[in-house]
Amino acid sequence: MTFKLHPRLTRDCIVLGDLPLCTVLLAPDARFAGFILVPRRAGIREAYELSQMDQDVLTRESATFGRAIMQAFDGDKLNVGALGNMVAQLHIHHIVRHEGDAVWPHAVWGNGTPKAYTAADIEIMRASVLGLKLPDFIEKH
Repeated sequence: MTFKLHPRLTRDCIVLGDLPLCTVLLAPDARFAGFILVPRRAGIREAYELSQMDQDVLTRESATFGRAIMQAFDGDKLNVGALGNMVAQLHIHHIVRHEGDAVWPHAVWGNGTPKAYTAADIEIMRASVLGLKLPDFIEKH
């Protein structure tokens, strides 16, 4: 089985690049600096289904990426979650939160009206992520 990004993630998100294990996506709500890490492994719905080595890599990538985006976007709190209720493919949300943001302190999902990214906003976010000091980050176009 070959890895393919879930159609909803392909439709709703913007691919920013790849880490050694995960593809990095820009989440579709411009109110928040939100990103999604998707391990490039076919048929995986839960982290425990990954090999032990891939679990270790995922943990390191998530922590390293989370630290970098918190610094880059001067966050107060990092929300990390793998819900999978609407998209079963394993994907881990990383959302930088700020006290007093549009829905603080509530969850970003189902609260308020999402804001679409403009083309210029997407390029700013892409440049911000590509400028992070992440080992082995491979740019996607």
